[in-house]
Amino acid sequence: MSGACDACLRRGYLIGLLSGRIAGLIGRPGRSKPSELLTLDDGALAEAVGGEGRAEALAFLGRFEPRRARADLRHAGVSAVCQHHEGYPSLLEDLNDQPAVLFCRGRLELLASVDEEPAVTVVGTRDATPYAIDVAHDIGRGLGVAGITTVSGLALGVDGAAHRGALGVRGSTIAVVAGGPDVPYPRRHSDLHRQIAERGLVVAELPPGQRPYRWSFPARNRLMAALGRMTVVVEAGESSGTLITADFAQDLGRVLGAVPGRVSTRAALGSNRLLRDGAAVVRDASDILDELFGAGATALPQRAEPEIDPVERRLLDAVESNLDVAEISAFAGLPVGEVRAALARLETRGLVQRDGLFGWCPAR
Repeated sequence: MSGACDACLRRGYLIGLLSGRIAGLIGRPGRSKPSELLTLDDGALAEAVGGEGRAEALAFLGRFEPRRARADLRHAGVSAVCQHHEGYPSLLEDLNDQPAVLFCRGRLELLASVDEEPAVTVVGTRDATPYAIDVAHDIGRGLGVAGITTVSGLALGVDGAAHRGALGVRGSTIAVVAGGPDVPYPRRHSDLHRQIAERGLVVAELPPGQRPYRWSFPARNRLMAALGRMTVVVEAGESSGTLITADFAQDLGRVLGAVPGRVSTRAALGSNRLLRDGAAVVRDASDILDELFGAGATALPQRAEPEIDPVERRLLDAVESNLDVAEISAFAGLPVGEVRAALARLETRGLVQRDGLFGWCPAR
């Protein structure tokens, strides 16, 4: 189904039509960033591309048929949500070049959910070390166990590991892609793309069928940074494109964290620099929960199991009564976020486990 007005839908398809020409403009004097083009209205954008592109754009604007576009979306299994629709996340309004419309495949409710409950953006280099892959997977898993949505970019390396970690515990994950939502990129992640479209959500600024361009990768990075209340850089070299997402997160006032890497490896020069400059230290998902929810989300316990405190006992009683997270929150008298963090800690101790997408049950 589509939740996009005619004007926004036309804008989305216009960006798709001109995406190749936008690529040719990036880097020219006065047009060095995608945002300088994406903030232009339709007519001004047509003028900016000039020449044959201008004529092509103006002709398109005159002949665009919203009804046909919506039929094409249905055929592609894609939903469109525009800035005037209730399902469009208000977090994107923090951008000065917010997309008029987002094209999505999967569980559309995840898009609106980031306004209600915090999501975490997890990013890192494509050429990741085994250490970074393991950490990213564990972070995605830990966030999934805690009921926190993991946002990433479906890239090789850290991104893919974070997505897989979340999917492995039936957690929620959003992949923000640089092409159309139906175009797997890189192709090595075709199966992962399919899994996320089935069990999570794939989000794109470009319409179906569009391949990614060099400019559309940093453009998608701004969306990832905006959708997460916190951005975590797992591993990044000194000039890694991952640092673009970190810059966006800081510009937007989001919490920024980074995973410590070996000081002697070039692969972590960028992420270690973020730590030197004040980014939060992230060792695992518990550190992220601490940043999001404060003292209520203390570190996940070590293997030596501590004594169960009265609050944890109430949570265990609630789980045994087959209550969902909202009901457990009311039963224990705790905010939902603290309940999820506590359940995550109990899960690591082998006392509870996820039961479906939203429920919990005693560990078997």
